[in-house]
Formats: sequence, C-alpha cells, structure tokens
Amino acid sequence: QVQLVESGGGLVQAGGSLRLSCAASGSVFNIGTMDWYRQAPGNERKLVASITSSGRTTYGDAVKGRFTISRDNAKNTVYLQMNSLRPEDTAVYYCREVSGGRLVWGQGTQVTVSS
Repeated sequence: QVQLVESGGGLVQAGGSLRLSCAASGSVFNIGTMDWYRQAPGNERKLVASITSSGRTTYGDAVKGRFTISRDNAKNTVYLQMNSLRPEDTAVYYCREVSGGRLVWGQGTQVTVSS
C-alpha cells in the first residue's frame, strides 16, 4: 500500500511562484509514474504534468514553459515548481502514482492565485 501526501499549496498573487511536494510512504520500493492533476470548481480533473520513474516528463498545454515537474527517488517525493502563476491556475492540485495495476491519489492541496 502506498500513501501520498501533498503540501505547498496556498494563496499567491498572479505572477508569483509556488512549489508543491508530494511524498509517498508505505510500500515505496517500486514507485512508478507520478502525476500532478488539478481540478477547479465545476470542472473535470485534468493532467498538469507527469514524470516516469526514469525521469521522462509530460506537460499539459496550459502549463508548458511555466511549470516544472521533478522527482527525488531517494526521498520518494515528486515536486511541481509553478512559476508565472495566473488566476486560471486556481484549483485543487492532486498527486497520483501509477505502477502496474496500482493507482493511488493524494488528498489534494489548494492553490489560489489572486489577480
């Protein structure tokens, strides 16, 4: 069993930066691909960024060039560095881990960007 705990969310002005963290605990010997999703009120949950166990990254079009996903396998932690934040980035951000038949979600962390 793997558990994910996100942190680092908060309130920031437009143009500012935040760094989210997602720490995995439990059966962490085979952590797979880790993703960040976000969900704004009334909207569906959407992929923000993804990183494989070997470090290959993928980004959603809305965040390319502004957000950077990274991982520290020694710490079983994935990060999302968010720069040049916009009000439309306001959402609950969720971490997800996928490995084989396992899919685990974190509880989410709120990011609010004021204009």
